[in-house]
Amino acid sequence: MTTKIINVAVGVIKKNNAIFICKRANEQHQGGLWEFPGGKVEASESVFAALKRELIEEVGITIHSSSQLMVIEHDYGDKCVRLDIHVVSNFSGQAHGAEGQPSEWVNISELTNYDFPAANAEIIEKLQSRYA
Repeated sequence: MTTKIINVAVGVIKKNNAIFICKRANEQHQGGLWEFPGGKVEASESVFAALKRELIEEVGITIHSSSQLMVIEHDYGDKCVRLDIHVVSNFSGQAHGAEGQPSEWVNISELTNYDFPAANAEIIEKLQSRYA
């Protein structure tokens, strides 16, 4: 049996030396953990289009451009994801938990103080080696 891979566009929203993170609702997959916002890429969408749509919905910002940071495939056992991670520093609006979720701007050096899904460890390592 082959497991379907879910393609996810992930936005690492960066302002100065801080990254915007949100807490997943308890009923969601990996609920209660912090995340970099984003969401599923629909069949007819580009990664950038999905990222733009998801960040408007989730955090109330409009992105103007992004740059790819990395791609990670991770098997959680119950779900396989392919995370296409982009750094977003060119945006308009004020990032906030637009769906009522807790959210914070966190210094890059402090990201390891938050509980993230396992797939995010590589993202945090790369951000800290590149920007911290």
